[in-house]
Amino acid sequence: MSAVIYHNPACGTSRNVLAILDAAGEKPTVIPYLETGWTKPQLLGLFAAAGLSPRQALREARSPAAELGLLQDGVADETILDAMVAHPILVNRPIVCTPKGVRLCRPSELVLDLLQRLPPGPFSKEDGALLIDADGRRVA
Repeated sequence: MSAVIYHNPACGTSRNVLAILDAAGEKPTVIPYLETGWTKPQLLGLFAAAGLSPRQALREARSPAAELGLLQDGVADETILDAMVAHPILVNRPIVCTPKGVRLCRPSELVLDLLQRLPPGPFSKEDGALLIDADGRRVA
């Protein structure tokens, strides 16, 4: 299976998702989107595949969304998309694509639904929260 992760290495959730992919035996293509940026068609395709609107994919915290006026009611999707292209940090992360689908993986355990097989257990996130027990089962 081939996976793609739109990754921000400064983000703990993004690091957790990448670690889960690696532990599951994936060799994901890592796209450092803060460096590469976005195109409108790329974002539209990802959002459509993930069932998200631009507003749902908008990163509100620790981003310029408020100062750009993007959090106000009635801001058009086109305006949000233009801002996301100009300011890649506005796209919430990580977004993961696998043959099983596309998803914004917040919280990080959402990526487990996109895998062909789970990582061997036990497996925990950076904060110590157990995701996979010693018997290889998902922890609720």
